[in-house]
This record gives sequence, C-alpha cells and structure tokens, in this order.
Amino acid sequence: MSGVLTRWNGLKLEEATEEILPCCGSKAWAAGMAERRPIQDETMLLTASDELWGKLGQAEWLEAFRSHPRIGELRAPASAAARSAAWSSEEQGKVSAADEEIKIALADGNRLYEEKFGRIFIVCATGKSPVEILGILVRRLQNDERTEWREAAEQQRQITQLRLKKWLQS
Repeated sequence: MSGVLTRWNGLKLEEATEEILPCCGSKAWAAGMAERRPIQDETMLLTASDELWGKLGQAEWLEAFRSHPRIGELRAPASAAARSAAWSSEEQGKVSAADEEIKIALADGNRLYEEKFGRIFIVCATGKSPVEILGILVRRLQNDERTEWREAAEQQRQITQLRLKKWLQS
C-alpha cells in the first residue's frame, strides 16, 4: 500500500473527504470515497472512483465541473481548492502557450457551449494540443443535451483518474 493511502485511510472521515476532494470536485464523490476506506492500492482506488462517479447524478457532476476553470483560462473558480487549481493549470499548460487565434476561438467556443448547455465545457486536456481541444469543442457543440451530459461526465471521470494517480504520487 502506498504511503499516501496508508495515511489517508487513517484520517477522520471529514479530513479524508477534504483531502481527496480536489481530485474530482464533487463533495458527494469525495465523501463516498472516504466512506469506502480502507482502500488498499491504486487499482482499488480507481475502481471505487469509477463506481461511485457512475452512481452520481447531474447535480454532483455540475459541482465537479464547476471546480475547473474554462479551457484557456488560468484562474480556477474561487471555490476550487489550491491543489485542484494547480492541477488545472498543469493540465491546460499547452493551451496557455497557444497562439492568440486559437485562444480567441476557444473563448468563443466556450461561450457558445455555455449558451447551449448552461455549463462550462469539460475536456480531459492532458496530452492534447490546443488545436485538438478546439476540434473536440467544435464537435461536441453538435451533441444533443443527453449525449453531451454523458460525454462531459466521461471527461470528468478521466480527469479524476489522472488526478488520483497524481495524488498517490504526492
């Protein structure tokens, strides 16, 4: 068992919930993860996360989405934990280095997405170029509401998986 899991398994429920919250942004998810302790290894952690995420509803998904800055914005929402904000900045690192034309297109796409779906655009940006992200945004603007909920939730699931792995390495 990793040292992070050993220590986390020994925390009080509220402390364990607060510590893992930046990995997802949903308080219900974080509380559910803390309640599942003890968690023995990375595989068990990632499996528990996926199972729990799949049982949450749109309100919890929205809460997680709101913990992220818009693609192309460096500032995370005030409600985001410092660790979550740092991870977001790292995950979007390539976007911050994009040329102005791409940044403007992403800002316009974000606005259109929010007008259509009423929430911010969520994408697992790790490893993706700004042009790839823009292409994904343009494609997803064509989705219907139901399809986009599923796709956004899947992107958040992927982000959470990556962050859990980072957390274990901290």
